[in-house]
Amino acid sequence: MNENRKFTVSTVLTHVLLLILVVINLFPLYWMLTFGLKNNDEIFGGYLKDETGAIVLDEAGEKIPVERNMIGLPRTWRWSNYSRAMNTGNMGRYFLNSGIVSVSAIVITMIAAFMATYAMTRLVWKGRKMMNKFFMLGLTIPIHAALVPVFMILSRMKLLDTYIALIIPYSAFSLSMAILISIGFMGDIPYDLDEAAFLDGCGVWGIFFRVIVPLMVPAVATVGIYTFLQCWNELLFATIFISKGKYMTLPVGVQQLFGQYTTDWGPIGAALSIATIPTMIVYALLSKRIQAGFIAGAVKG
Repeated sequence: MNENRKFTVSTVLTHVLLLILVVINLFPLYWMLTFGLKNNDEIFGGYLKDETGAIVLDEAGEKIPVERNMIGLPRTWRWSNYSRAMNTGNMGRYFLNSGIVSVSAIVITMIAAFMATYAMTRLVWKGRKMMNKFFMLGLTIPIHAALVPVFMILSRMKLLDTYIALIIPYSAFSLSMAILISIGFMGDIPYDLDEAAFLDGCGVWGIFFRVIVPLMVPAVATVGIYTFLQCWNELLFATIFISKGKYMTLPVGVQQLFGQYTTDWGPIGAALSIATIPTMIVYALLSKRIQAGFIAGAVKG
């Protein structure tokens, strides 16, 4: 046993506290995944039913009660809830719409952020510091505070119920954070590379595309992941700006599964799992890049 490893009271308490925090944070995920494999009778209690929904009777002709099981593992693993969510709930279409909106917003945000950062950090012109402060002001404005003016603009431009109605606002409200992150990365690129490229005959655009952009690959991952998480989970804009099912995104699609009088919670849990798993996979694989990007932006910004 390693003699340097000492289990003090404070160390044990720290590990116990961290373990409790892990359980608290993972429990909602566990609960969502498990209730997505149950039906209403198992979740809230009721009577045993077959696959057609008919109540099953015992040998004496009595109904078989089912105890409530909200937290435990499913007694019957109902994988059919996922097929019902994809087909009846049209989650496949909503998944595609969320992908189109998120990817488009990511591309626009990265292009605009890199160009703006290049202009404010590598070029010398009057007012660049003031422009940087103007962009950073966007971090203080809640995205939903601009709901009414953005809606009016989109309405007058006849852009409601289109992909653009979500792509442009998402890109605009992600731009400030993207610039903050990009400043941290671009500030680490030596200015000697700009001078060397200029002596080799590169102009402003040549330096940007041939020197700066290839060295900004780590920022691409960080900005892309941040923008993806913001766009994928946004609900209010998607609810107000989109009313046609053809353009609805996943959060709105899940909301459509709630009935006016009764709600089948199994397919809703399956739909929530379908909507959540991609973000979990992306963040689990690339979380270190997100943290590095925020730290770099905080130091240089």
